[in-house]
Amino acid sequence: MAASKIAIVDYQAGNVRSVQKAIEAGGGRAEITGDPDSIDRADALVFPGQGACDSSMRQLISRNLVEPIKRFIASGRPFLGVCLGLQLLLEDSEEGSEPGLGVLSGRVRRLPAGMRVPHMGWNEVRLQIEHPVLAGIPDGSYFYFVHSYYADPEDKSVVLGTTSYGLDFCSAAAWDNVLAVQFHPEKSGDLGLRIYRQFVELVDRS
Repeated sequence: MAASKIAIVDYQAGNVRSVQKAIEAGGGRAEITGDPDSIDRADALVFPGQGACDSSMRQLISRNLVEPIKRFIASGRPFLGVCLGLQLLLEDSEEGSEPGLGVLSGRVRRLPAGMRVPHMGWNEVRLQIEHPVLAGIPDGSYFYFVHSYYADPEDKSVVLGTTSYGLDFCSAAAWDNVLAVQFHPEKSGDLGLRIYRQFVELVDRS
């Protein structure tokens, strides 16, 4: 049986190649694409990104990717958001004026005054609930972050993990078929690669 096809959304917002390599290291078949039809046909979708909310949303709009991403999430197929790929799922951001995708109620907020931004480097993720993609990841494990804003979902039951940097913020969220993290698993050594491997395994079981 052919390996499941995992699409990685390309909207000029970060190094998608490192995400592709991490998925392939986990045994997955990954395609970097900005084509709406390819997203529609994929077995799973990874939505990575670095940069600003406004410019990234404009890229998604100009490439006709907003509705395909929202449609994919609604389909129930496995979805993984990374860094900006978590923030853009919310309704809006203090970083700019463009609305987000709005698939999760809440707002993206700036890290508190007095903290050095961007928050860059290794930090601890405290797990709140279990998830198959994070199975076997010890509570309090360290992952690599680069960001100045954080997701603040209204529904706190979706918060999978939290991290402390001037405040406790949501560093991982999960609901239904969606998993999204603020950190970069592809830059987080063996534990980060384990997350991608277990995401591939989840996709293959779906």
